[in-house]
Amino acid sequence: MPSADNARFLVEASKTRSRQARERAEEAIKTAARRSERPTVVGMANAAGVSRSWLYTQTDLITAINQLQQRAPAPHRAPRHAARDASLHRRLETALERNRQLRDQVADLTRRLETAHGEIRRLRTLAQPPATTVLDPR
Repeated sequence: MPSADNARFLVEASKTRSRQARERAEEAIKTAARRSERPTVVGMANAAGVSRSWLYTQTDLITAINQLQQRAPAPHRAPRHAARDASLHRRLETALERNRQLRDQVADLTRRLETAHGEIRRLRTLAQPPATTVLDPR
């Protein structure tokens, strides 16, 4: 029995999936336009349930998204809080001062260690008996 040729069914299913994805993407763009949102490709892809890479292959949809981005105002970012900035500035100053203190402490301890090593060397030299020379009795 010869195998059935199911290629036409696969092609039909592929076309249906593509058409449905396009319809979902168009609807997501229309919804963003009605809401006066500033759409992004990522947001539109998520809303439509399609991949970003697929969306980028649809030049007319990308053009529509770009046009909406030009029309819609940029999202308003919250102003920086002066108290937060002052707090961060103070923490930075405190950290820098602590670093200076630690650097001074390390330098002081290094000098003390060098002095101690020098003193140990001096004491070892004093504690060693003088070298005696052996005379040849011949």
